[in-house]
Amino acid sequence: MITMKNKVLLVGGGGREDAIARKILSSGAELYSVMKNRNPSIFSVSRKAFIHDELDVDSILKFALESGVDLAFVGPDPVLNTKLVDRLEEEGIRVASPSYEAARLETSKEFMRKFVERNSIPGNIEFKVITEQSEIAGLLEKSGKEYAIKPIGLTGGKGVRVMGVQLHTKEEAVSYAASVIEKDGAVILEERIQGEEFSLQVLSDGTNIAPFPIVQDFKRAYENDEGPNTGGMGAISDSNGGLPFIKQTVAEEALEIIRRIVFHMKDEGNPFKGVIYGQFMQVGDSPKIVEINARFADPEGISVLTLLEDDFVELMNEIVEGKLRASMKFREKASVLKYVVPEGYGSNPTPGDLEISTDPEPDDFRVYYAAVSGTLNNVKMSTSRALALVGLADTIPEASARVEENLWRIRGNYYMRHDIGTEEMLRRKKENVS
Repeated sequence: MITMKNKVLLVGGGGREDAIARKILSSGAELYSVMKNRNPSIFSVSRKAFIHDELDVDSILKFALESGVDLAFVGPDPVLNTKLVDRLEEEGIRVASPSYEAARLETSKEFMRKFVERNSIPGNIEFKVITEQSEIAGLLEKSGKEYAIKPIGLTGGKGVRVMGVQLHTKEEAVSYAASVIEKDGAVILEERIQGEEFSLQVLSDGTNIAPFPIVQDFKRAYENDEGPNTGGMGAISDSNGGLPFIKQTVAEEALEIIRRIVFHMKDEGNPFKGVIYGQFMQVGDSPKIVEINARFADPEGISVLTLLEDDFVELMNEIVEGKLRASMKFREKASVLKYVVPEGYGSNPTPGDLEISTDPEPDDFRVYYAAVSGTLNNVKMSTSRALALVGLADTIPEASARVEENLWRIRGNYYMRHDIGTEEMLRRKKENVS
């Protein structure tokens, strides 16, 4: 374990990265940040900030070397789809994030599905990769099933369309799949499954894993889970590390799936170091794999980092040294996160300005800054998510109420889902499961 004060490079300027930045700061390390937007919170805690294109590997590498960083963490998935991690390691900078090849678990849905299939890992679902538009209609007609239609690569949570949800006819499904092939050269069709989704994030050093509490996020833009898919409108987690509508045995099986993924990645000569985030669906008594991702989720990563009590930089060092502890410590609190977004987010966003009062910020409430620029008290929104508001309490509904009680701190025109984490929402979920 390196005991000197680390100089840590963090790439990314969203809400997830703000949560990571604050953990790095609280660990006593010096933070050097790269972000495309001047996130006021990350900027305020950085020893030095580089406002620049996050995909410009050469410029980021130059900044890292000039800054003398010795440890790095990459937040956003598009950056993991570059060779930045590999280039940093080639220059002797230690990185607690996956290599380009290991990140293919997320950056290529085809790679992930075939990896799980050839290693006989449980939880896979029926899938088909199609490269010819002429094959689509025949497959749908022959199978008689409904599918989730996805681009092969990254979509930011917004490229997936599901038959019977966003696609109401076979003609619409054929048209959308054909448009994906025309754009990307291929499309993946995954059998539609139904149930309650949950996210399980773990740290991995290539051999060992340490799990975070499970979280559920909310992709749909509008209340009662209606409207278009988004990057995520909010998230909930419970004080016991589980969720009241997810069976403990299902969560345990999901963890075993991730454990086997880590084992077989190493077995195939492609060890995974960093954060693995598995998105699962509870179908009956079993977890099914919706996606495997190679970084903290957003917003779910913000939730678990808010609860984390361990030193995050120590954990990063353990990842790169292959000495990761088996478990981490968390506050025994429920959390509810609700994103403040511009009006019209998900379809036709109209960003404006927000005034924010953060002083004093209570122990059971946090404001994280996402795709905004400006100062800590006055920000300009982009067309994406603006502020992540997190409430902590003994129960999920109380944590939801904690967010609502602090909305006086945010002034301006914005939209937020108020239903996330309410007693009524939990009641419906429990009824759906039973």
